[in-house]
Amino acid sequence: MKRLFSILAITCLMAIGTVNLNATTYASTTATVTTMTQDDADASGEDLSFHQELKKRFIEGGPGFMGIVLLCLILGLAIAIERIIFLNLSTTNTKKLTQNVEDALASGGVEAAKEVCRNTKGPVASIFYQGLDRADEDIDAAEKAVVAYGGVQMGQLEKNVSWISLFIALAPMLGFMGTVIGMIQAFDKIEAAGDMQPSLVAGGIKVALLTTVFGLIVAIILQIFYNYIIAKIDSIVNDMEDASITLMDLLVRHKK
Repeated sequence: MKRLFSILAITCLMAIGTVNLNATTYASTTATVTTMTQDDADASGEDLSFHQELKKRFIEGGPGFMGIVLLCLILGLAIAIERIIFLNLSTTNTKKLTQNVEDALASGGVEAAKEVCRNTKGPVASIFYQGLDRADEDIDAAEKAVVAYGGVQMGQLEKNVSWISLFIALAPMLGFMGTVIGMIQAFDKIEAAGDMQPSLVAGGIKVALLTTVFGLIVAIILQIFYNYIIAKIDSIVNDMEDASITLMDLLVRHKK
């Protein structure tokens, strides 16, 4: 039996070696063909990379409106990244927190539950703390404190999000404005020359189209981030509402 396993192992090793040899031969052949193709392409003319092409189009669009559109992209991305980091840090495992608060209420009372909330980050823990802080009063006072502080936490979650929507609307507007100005410049050249030549108006029309394209690209990029942020905020707010209802149930059972 051991000899059989040894023979099978040697056979497998030989098969793997053959496959590797064939793969190496194929890779070498492919690399040779690719090198020859690249040499032919370099000989015929080198194409611009995506970064170089983007830079070229940006310069052709003019520094005026293109610079403002780029500024909208930079500011919008900065706010979006800051909000995404803040929202991810604000996300809490609500079920685990609720279970810890319930266990603390059962074992150590309200003060132990408040200590659990103090040691937990996120808006849900803050709402729990405000409700537990009014636990010595009636349930209505605790519920009002939870609702009021929930509004405060929601405002912190939505902070600066309106600026992203502003940049989403502003970028294509600036692009369209550049389009209109480029067309006006093109017609001014036609009027000054007194002749309708394609080469005369091509520059103005090109600038007009480039500003529009870049404005739309910026709006699309920021819209993706904006939708993700709104979805994240909605998810956290739903967790806050569910946790508030659960906290009220816990306080009612604790007072009995």
